[in-house]
Amino acid sequence: MRDSRPQLLDVLFDDASSADKSPLRLVQQRAAALLKLNRAVKSLLPTPMRPWCRVGNYRQGILVLEIANASWMMRLRYEQPALLSALRAQILPSLSSIDIRINPSLMVKMENASQISAKESSVNSEEKPFRQLSAQSAEELRGLASRSPEKLRKALERLAGLAGEGAKTTSRNK
Repeated sequence: MRDSRPQLLDVLFDDASSADKSPLRLVQQRAAALLKLNRAVKSLLPTPMRPWCRVGNYRQGILVLEIANASWMMRLRYEQPALLSALRAQILPSLSSIDIRINPSLMVKMENASQISAKESSVNSEEKPFRQLSAQSAEELRGLASRSPEKLRKALERLAGLAGEGAKTTSRNK
């Protein structure tokens, strides 16, 4: 059984400087091993699933994978047999099973990352219009405007005026 009683930081740092098997050294080695395992698992996953999944733990032959939500969990369950056999063949011959758990914080992190990248891309693409009205659509709008009441006609003509270079421009003061 583990010794999970609180320890003074002085004891941890004193042990770290004197021995190779210090508590901090063990934590560092475990973290490095889990990061290496995480990279290996992500390389075996399908590309769309990689950002939504990570290794949570590996203990007593059981690999714990964390996944962002239930829909990705179902997809991962389909991939589980192939992933299990590939991991046994390449990295972990003692792997007995894979446990999949939902971790909603992965979803939040990915949403935040996608919002940041969306803001960066919108800053870089300010000179490009988001949508563009074709010349053919502008002509259709002008045809519809000719058969419409006055107020709607003016609005449709203004909208048609937003079309690309090939469309005729209309005056907004008509």
